[in-house]
Amino acid sequence: MGAISIRDVGKRYGHGPKANPVIHGVNAEIKDGEFVVIVGPSGCGKSTLLRMVAGLEEISSGEISISGRVVNDVEPAERDIAMVFQNYALYPHMSVFENMAYGLKIAKVPPSEIKARVDKAAKILELGKFLERRPRELSGGQRQRVAMGRAIVRQPQVFLFDEPLSNLDAKLRAQTRLEIQKLHAELGVTSLFVTHDQVEAMTLAQRMIVMNAGRMEQIGTPEQVYQAPATTFVAGFIGSPPMNLISGRGEGLQFYTGGQALVLPRPAPRSGELLLGLRPEHCELVDAAGAGWQLRVDVVEMLGAERLVYGKLGDALFTARIDGTRVPPAVGATVSVHAAPERLHWFDPATQQRIQT
Repeated sequence: MGAISIRDVGKRYGHGPKANPVIHGVNAEIKDGEFVVIVGPSGCGKSTLLRMVAGLEEISSGEISISGRVVNDVEPAERDIAMVFQNYALYPHMSVFENMAYGLKIAKVPPSEIKARVDKAAKILELGKFLERRPRELSGGQRQRVAMGRAIVRQPQVFLFDEPLSNLDAKLRAQTRLEIQKLHAELGVTSLFVTHDQVEAMTLAQRMIVMNAGRMEQIGTPEQVYQAPATTFVAGFIGSPPMNLISGRGEGLQFYTGGQALVLPRPAPRSGELLLGLRPEHCELVDAAGAGWQLRVDVVEMLGAERLVYGKLGDALFTARIDGTRVPPAVGATVSVHAAPERLHWFDPATQQRIQT
């Protein structure tokens, strides 16, 4: 029903030699009922890609199909989609019921059907007791739920979410994420969700598309993207704190960086210039110096359940995450870093691509 196919889709503004390309040949197949998150930094093209699926932006090249129908030249109203925006876009003079019912009323859906759909959506979103209120009488989280309810009553083939949680505070964002997860589990409608927040992407997505400068860097499940980032950009963007990336030269069981020779738990994938990646949470710190990789501690941050230890390995800045209940190393002390071989990631410094081991 709601499968989305994005084939070599590109977008450019302007024409001729002065044209500005912003999306470069994106390919993705989204299955019916799947929840896919498009994530990336501001300006990477994620919202532009979503708007092309919605029909709000013209496609410069390639093809988009929904449920097997090519929609390049199909008007947004005819694509059988519903979109939830960052701003709630509610009519301030209408009640919650009227806001949710407005699109159905314009479509001349019978009043009894409108009431049944709105009541069902209100029950799902726990909005039943707010149906007679105006938007100004609601909290930000409640307004966002009304916006989602307005999309639900449409009963579309595809939901499109354009950073819908950005205007909410941290507590409401976490709560609304849970509501969106429950909503998708109940309705099973194909969903595309855009966010710049990698925590939202990791918690919501069945699969995620990581965008950078108009290009798709990687598509996969959150586990795949976290455990095997395809590029250094993905390695640095997904995960908090980001993966440590150390430039150096590999020779067998030695990795030379900033005048220090790091002994590897298994040989480097090749000899020569390499980027070595290690996530902060995959480090083990040992107080005794002399074994492992030598890290001089510069700063220790207490974050409740965990601590972040910052320092240098050779000339490279390095971050380790340790349990908050552990006595932290002293600032200025030298500690040893140990890592299991399966936790090491290798990248080509020229292409920034992952080296398979």
